This record gives sequence, C-alpha cells and structure tokens, in this order.
Amino acid sequence: MAQPFLERLEQGVIVCDGAMGTELYDQGIDFDECFDALNLSQPDLVRQVHLNYIHAGAEIIETNTYGANRLKLEPFGLADQVRKINHRGMKLAREAREIAGTATLIAGAVGPLGALLEPYGNLKAADALAIFQEQMGVLLEQGADLFFLETFSDLREMEIAIQAARSVGDLPIVAQMTFAEDGRTVMGNTPEEVVRKLSAAGATVVGVNCSVGSQRVFRVLQAMRAAAPQVRLSALPNAGWPTEKHNRVFYPSSPEYMADYARRMASELNVAIIGGCCGTKPAHIEAIKQAVADLTPHEHALIEVLEQEEAPRQLSVTAESTKLAQMLAQAEFITSVEIDPPKGHNPRSCLEGARRMAEHGVHFINVADSPMARVRMSALPMCNLIQSQVGMETILHFTTRDRSLMGLQSDLLGAHALGVRNILALKGDPPALGSYPGTSGVFDVDTIGLVKVIAGMNQGMDTAGNDIGSPTNFLIGVALNINADDPAWEIDRLHQKVAAGAHFAMTQIAYDIDGLARFLDQLGPPPIPLILGLLPVQSYRHASFLHNEVPGITLTEEALRRMKEAGSSGREVGVQLAQELLLAARPRIDGVYIMPSFGRYEIAAEVLGVLASTTTA
Repeated sequence: MAQPFLERLEQGVIVCDGAMGTELYDQGIDFDECFDALNLSQPDLVRQVHLNYIHAGAEIIETNTYGANRLKLEPFGLADQVRKINHRGMKLAREAREIAGTATLIAGAVGPLGALLEPYGNLKAADALAIFQEQMGVLLEQGADLFFLETFSDLREMEIAIQAARSVGDLPIVAQMTFAEDGRTVMGNTPEEVVRKLSAAGATVVGVNCSVGSQRVFRVLQAMRAAAPQVRLSALPNAGWPTEKHNRVFYPSSPEYMADYARRMASELNVAIIGGCCGTKPAHIEAIKQAVADLTPHEHALIEVLEQEEAPRQLSVTAESTKLAQMLAQAEFITSVEIDPPKGHNPRSCLEGARRMAEHGVHFINVADSPMARVRMSALPMCNLIQSQVGMETILHFTTRDRSLMGLQSDLLGAHALGVRNILALKGDPPALGSYPGTSGVFDVDTIGLVKVIAGMNQGMDTAGNDIGSPTNFLIGVALNINADDPAWEIDRLHQKVAAGAHFAMTQIAYDIDGLARFLDQLGPPPIPLILGLLPVQSYRHASFLHNEVPGITLTEEALRRMKEAGSSGREVGVQLAQELLLAARPRIDGVYIMPSFGRYEIAAEVLGVLASTTTA
C-alpha cells in the first residue's frame, strides 16, 4: 500500500515542525492547563500554530495530541474525551494543510502514558497496549500519514507503543526517545541499545527528541549511527536549557545555532528527519529549512516524485479486472451515464433508463450516493440490480458521509461479493444541504483515507491489519474539481489521492472549455485517466439554478447568454453546448460521463451521439 511518507523519505532530509506547547504558552496558555483539550476549546489557536509551522517550511506537522491518552486526560476530568480530542486534533491539522494548500504530511503525535509499568509501577503491559490502541486508532482513521511516538524514557513502554501502532494499522512509525545529560535514558538505556531494539520492534525511523539541546542530541545520534548504519534517524532537540525570567520560561538556542547543528546532523550523520522540540518556534524551523535546502528539494519532493513516477499511467490488468479497468488500460474512450437511485423503493424507472443507455452503446452506469444529501435508495443495491438485470457494469459512488470506518469496510466487502468493483471514492454532500440539516455526517476518514482503505483491501488487509482472505480487486476512482478556486491545491490533492492508490478520476461538471484547458495545462500530464463530467441544461431557468444554487457548478457568461436567447429551444441549445465542450475536450480526456437532469436519458444519448457521428465522418 502506498505511503506518502515513505516515498518522501527516499528523497532526502525532511524538516519537521517545532514545539506546539511553546507556541501555546506564548499565547497565554498556562502550563497547568490541558494543552490537548485546546483542540476543543480553542481550535483556531491550535490551527494557527500548525499554519505558522507550515509557512515556515515544515513538511511534517504533529497533531496536538501528545498527551491525549486516557491516563493523562483523567486528572482533567477528560478521560471520556479521548476520541473527541484526538479526532479534533487530526481535523485541525488537516484543515491547516488544506488552508496552506501544501502536501504537508501529518504525524499523529503520541506521548508516554504518564504512569510506570510493572514492576516499578502499577500499570500492566496489556492495559498500556489498550490505552495506546485507543488513541492511535482514532489518529489512524482520521487520516494520519504516520505516527510520531515521542519523548519516551522507558524503552519497554516504547516497544508497547510500537506494538499498538502495528496492531491498529500499517502507518510508518517514528519512535523517539529522550536522553539525559549522561547520554542514557532515565531508565538507563544506551543509544546503541535503543536504536537496535526499536528498529527490530518495527520502527520506520528511530530518533531523539527533547533531551536538552542540539549538541547533546548530536552526540546521542553519533552513537546510534555507529551502532546501526542502515537505520533511518530523526532529531528534534530542545532549544537549549530552559530558563525563567519574570515568571516566564525562555529557551536560549537561537535559530542560527540550531540550523548549524541541523545541517551537521543531515550531512555528517545522514539524519532523515530534523525539527525541534521544547522552545523551538517557527523561526527555528525556517532557519533549519534554509540550512538543509541544498540537501533536499526546495519544493515538496513528494509531489515531484509522483509526477515523475506516475506519468505512464499504466493499470495492472488481469483476467479478474473490471471492464472499466481493461478499457482504461487499452486507452479506449469511456462513456458513462449517471443515474440517481429512486426516492422510494421501486427501481423500475432506473432500470429502464439503464436499458435505454445500453441500447445506445453506453459502456457504464455510475450510480450516485444520495446526492445533495437527500434520502434515496442505497446506491449499492441499485448497482447490483443494474448489473444483474441489465448486464451493464456500474461505477458505485461511495461516500464517507454516512458510514463509520467499520461500516465503510463492511459495505466494501459486500460490494465486492456482489461483483460491484468500480468505486468512486467521495466525501459526499454535507447533511446541511439535504432534508435532514440537523443531522451530522460521520466522516471518520476523508476521501484520501477512503482511498487508502480500499487500496489496503486490494492488498488483502483491513485498516486494523487483519487478513480479509484473498485481496479485493477494486478499481478506485476519485473526484477532481476542475472548477476549483485554487487549482494548485486541487492538483496537489489529486496527487495525494494517486499516492494513496487511486486509478482514475471523474471531474466536476464542466461548462467552460477555456477554463478546463487552463486547469489541464497547469496539471500537466495527468497521473491517472480523466473522465469528464457533463450536465446538459434544459432551459435558461435550469441553467440559472445550477449556476447560482448548486455548489461546484459554474456556467460561463456565454453559456448563460445562449440559454437565455434560446427561449423555447433551450433543450436543443443545452445539448449543443455539451456536445461542443465534449468535442473540444476529447483529445485531452479519457472518457465522459453524462448527468441527465430529471431522468431525461434520451438527452444523454443525444449528447453522446456526437461521438458516433464524428467517428463515422
């Protein structure tokens, strides 16, 4: 299964963020407060800290969840808020990444439990494992790219934490211990012992954080590197010894000092991840970023690698592959028509529409999942009915809005058993748009998380790492908003989806060929096949409604003018507009899907008829 962090790790040193607690403290938060609970009480403040580090150049940000485990939250009366605090912590980090429009990786931060293991304390190993699993499970399902296990002083506790991380999923693990002045952990473990044991336990990267300042961290890393030349190392030192002035805590190390040591760590010890711990601020991270700039790509290397490696867009086709996978692999032009399931329980009109499309040579039917958050028959049984009774292969729209992480996986297993193998992974329209605005969506994972879930099943595993038997062979589709206000962000998002395992993309509805061309020019060679969405308008009133009231759909002034002038001939002009755009876009796309409004399937056939006429000519 593709892991963006692992791909980025191959490209050179990665700059991590600095201290969350220091930034919160500087904003007036007292050290006696529960920093993790600020995810709920002051989310804007936490989100802004993430943004500050991203703008400073951090390629990894850690969630504000270091102490968000049941034991550490208990003294604050928050032991029952583990899920909520970690959920919100991941959400705030994702929001910061989306606002910044970067490919920043998000590390789920997990710290020690704050209690001693037996025989030195009363905490049983099995209880510790369960507590770690509780927290890590939430971070995983909410879209963490990796786990950051940090500031551990007990090697046994760290090994249990790694075991927990491995049991909940397959995310990469950065395991960081803290060392005292004598170069050992508080429990007496040497750097050599730590790096060997944690690497053997399954850590992807082993390192040091906190541990006073850069100079002492450098010495610990020297010992680790000598003991384990092949192990990836990380370093997140404090900004020196803390001092107190006027009842405020200060750290003495300047950005320039930490940047000098960061360059030495990267160039002399081949340290893979460098950032900061207590006392470090965005200025320190910016200086570190500049210091190692010539040792790693200036831009996010992940995106550049994806563009190079995914350019061939080759699909692996087997005898079990879907017809859609086979056609895309052979570069055949795809045609599909979208059908909304009925609002009741009678599927007859939908089945008749599918039959009519089959008669007109349409290749596929893609079935929407309660669009606009309005109650309709489930899309999965509708797909099954079309495939079994009409004989047309379907593309199932599958959203995270209405399903928990467990529900997503259960429905996917059911879809595969029913022969529904083409999945369009979507977030889904928010409930506020629909008939039940007072309800809330589930959204346990975002669309990238959903792609990872499906890709994991294609590897034979569920998100908890359990074997599901023989691997599935889903073909994974994703949405692409060609009308996005920020095309760069949307393109970055597409590459993240591809890295997660996406095989093809279906675009938002298009009405502007010039805008589409600009977007595709900015995208460059598409990393996966693109299927263009068209919705023929019926009248000027229909066009005006779509333009002004439906999210994600924007008509050009020219299209609106033509529809207004069309008068009673609006349907004909709507078909002409769709045909013109289809013919203009065809050289740059791999297929088209039509959304016929009001169940007017004959209009979809009309639009697609232009393809047959041009082929004949």
